[in-house]
Amino acid sequence: MFLKQFIPLENTNLFSSLFLDYISQSEKVKPFYKYHFSEKDFSSYLQETNFEDHNRSVLVERLHHQSALVSNTTSNTIDNINLLNNKNTFTVTTGHQLCLFTGPLYFIYKIISTINLCETLSVKFPSKKFVPIYWMASEDHDFEEINHVQVFGKKVVWNSEEKGSVGNFKTDGLQQVISDLKTILGDHKHVNHLIQLFENAYLTNNNLSNATRYLVNELFGEYGLITLDGNDKHLKQLFIEEFKADMFENKAFESVTKTIKELNFNYETQVSPRIINVFYTEPNLRERIEKQGNRYQVLNTQMSFSREELEHIIESNPEKLSPNVVLRPLYQQKILPNIAYVGGPGELAYWLEYKHMFDAFKINFPILIPRHLVMLIDKGTQQKIEKFNLKAVSLFQETESLIKDFIKTEHADKHLDEFNNSINSIFASIAELISTIDKSLIGSVEAEKQKTLNGILNLDQKINKALKLKSETEVNQIWSIKSKLFPNQIPQERYDNFSMYYSKYGNDFIKNLKDALTYQLNSFEYTILKEE
Repeated sequence: MFLKQFIPLENTNLFSSLFLDYISQSEKVKPFYKYHFSEKDFSSYLQETNFEDHNRSVLVERLHHQSALVSNTTSNTIDNINLLNNKNTFTVTTGHQLCLFTGPLYFIYKIISTINLCETLSVKFPSKKFVPIYWMASEDHDFEEINHVQVFGKKVVWNSEEKGSVGNFKTDGLQQVISDLKTILGDHKHVNHLIQLFENAYLTNNNLSNATRYLVNELFGEYGLITLDGNDKHLKQLFIEEFKADMFENKAFESVTKTIKELNFNYETQVSPRIINVFYTEPNLRERIEKQGNRYQVLNTQMSFSREELEHIIESNPEKLSPNVVLRPLYQQKILPNIAYVGGPGELAYWLEYKHMFDAFKINFPILIPRHLVMLIDKGTQQKIEKFNLKAVSLFQETESLIKDFIKTEHADKHLDEFNNSINSIFASIAELISTIDKSLIGSVEAEKQKTLNGILNLDQKINKALKLKSETEVNQIWSIKSKLFPNQIPQERYDNFSMYYSKYGNDFIKNLKDALTYQLNSFEYTILKEE
């Protein structure tokens, strides 16, 4: 279905210097991780890292409990859960919010990347077992970030009055949202199948966590993907000492702040830790805990606790506590025998702030590996690209820059650039003459030269505008190419929902993506997938 082409990351102008320096193993970043994503480092990590203290029995029991919350957990997933009883089995994890209908395309890419990395590692290290984990960010409370999708340029929105952790949100009222989506997608066998899938996920499961689990099982269950919900009392009991160290010793704040100071010599801060990195949760509530005097206040509520009262909550009801973006990775690594985290550029950048925190807590820091970064190009868009003889790297230019290059190529003899050299030469001769008369007039010569050059530039812009009008059809096609690949000036993978492609290809879309997006481990580039 897809032909592959690779672009060096630095040629896309899409990524931060910290991310690029991590990928290239710059010396500036090496203090902030121990192992990179090479076959050699994976081998060293597996030999040198101790996972003996992981309570696998609790993990396996809770995963079985969670998998039974929905009706479609596959036998492949159950087999992988059981494998975790074996000390020779390790996990590869990605995490993501519970976005409506999976949200932007990169949700799909993250999970496929995680599954494929497990398969690659299984080939490289046949004496070990590797199972893929999708960590649901069910405790996140930013509903506005996850309650919509973009489909063919139209926004589909789910409105809810509920508050607190989004995983607990009831899925009542989503029938109309699904109907709105179907209207946009049209009537087609693949669309009908997808709509049925969404109805089964969201209308037969009572909350967003279970609905997302069901949907992810349908899309990826055959590959043995395990969906893990960290919002679990029994799993949080394994994290009690870390909760205490954060709230009473501020260990995470101190270690991450130290790392940020070291990183700030070369890079901007990605995530700033708080003195306390824990939320207090109840139904319809997730608010930060902040120490005020001798009390621990739950912000925006009347609740506050003494240290003794808070210690009692930690020990007896840890489910009432929720780690923030700083502590969540630490929680993940505490409960999982996890060797690698698959994330996007922003995620990996802030994970690099956490290496010293992991050292301080004596918890294993995973190998950080980027998810596949992907651009999909359909046949119609390919034809337009070929018409303009655009190179793949050109697709990452600003639209106006592409148009300007096209105009210059199409009308190479209709520009005034060549006159600039003549003007510079003429004024150089004038300056030479005047310098023999009165050197104080040289500034006036320069000013007149600049005025002339500005006039030429102004005329050239008018010519360019006129040529655009002459080539209006071609200019519109260039805009069409860019809007397809960068809708609303955002990379396609961060904007479009997978339903646009599933409605065309059906389940083959997932299968062919998985086949196309393989890991080589020792190199990493941006992937362009062209429809065959």
